[in-house]
Amino acid sequence: MPETILSDNSLKVKTHHLRPECEKCFGLCCVALFFSEQDGFPTDKKAGTPCPHLESDFRCDIYKNLQTLGMKGCNSYDCFGAGQQVSQITFLGKSWSVEQSISQTVFEVFSIMRQLHEMCWYLTEALTLKQSVSIHSELSEILCETENITQLDAQYLLDFDLPSHRTRVNALLRETSELVRSDAYHNDANSTKKSNPITDLVGKDLRRSDLRYADFRGACLIAANLEGVDLTGVDFIGADLRDANFKDANLSRSIFLTQFQINTAKGDLKTKLPILLNRPKKWH
Repeated sequence: MPETILSDNSLKVKTHHLRPECEKCFGLCCVALFFSEQDGFPTDKKAGTPCPHLESDFRCDIYKNLQTLGMKGCNSYDCFGAGQQVSQITFLGKSWSVEQSISQTVFEVFSIMRQLHEMCWYLTEALTLKQSVSIHSELSEILCETENITQLDAQYLLDFDLPSHRTRVNALLRETSELVRSDAYHNDANSTKKSNPITDLVGKDLRRSDLRYADFRGACLIAANLEGVDLTGVDFIGADLRDANFKDANLSRSIFLTQFQINTAKGDLKTKLPILLNRPKKWH
């Protein structure tokens, strides 16, 4: 089949709806989620309870001071655009605060939608990789299917078998990862294929490690030091990057990174990021 690799501009358009637009959302992340003060949120909060800083117009009354107040949880969170999708499409602009009878349903659907949108993010990225051309048809098919599901009504989403769908998506993402790293093994004489996932790297100094094409799926890299490291081809899907040091590191050709992960990490103006990710303000 012909190559269908998305260009940078096409990719930005394709992922526009997967980026948060808080002005179109009814503060769902500030209400639906469980908060822990220990994780950098204003206070401990039960899921379904509004944050005390959420105003009646769904704005945050300390938003401008989140950085100085050390609210890492608030600064890092990314809903992949699920908030505006649920608020404006699924519930047609009906706010949970006005129609209390639908509030619990809205919160449950929000959780499902975020997972679906995250899958769309990964699948869209997979379609940009030349190494995955052989499975682009399968990737495109399940991406289209997932996007169609996000447009359906609340009851369908609540009844939907999300775990089974996630299993299908994960299988293709795993295959994509293997294709990327196998390609490196065959074509880069200076690289070493890392087939087995590396999981426990908390606080590790990795500055002198050759990590190209490593499998960091689900790895715990909290406070790990990767300053100046070339992370080409590294699979970061589901990795915990809180306070990991990426100063002067090359992440531009890493795969399956999200804005949420980058927001939790440390970096600087020399850190090279993938085209879809924005440099956090705290890195300037």
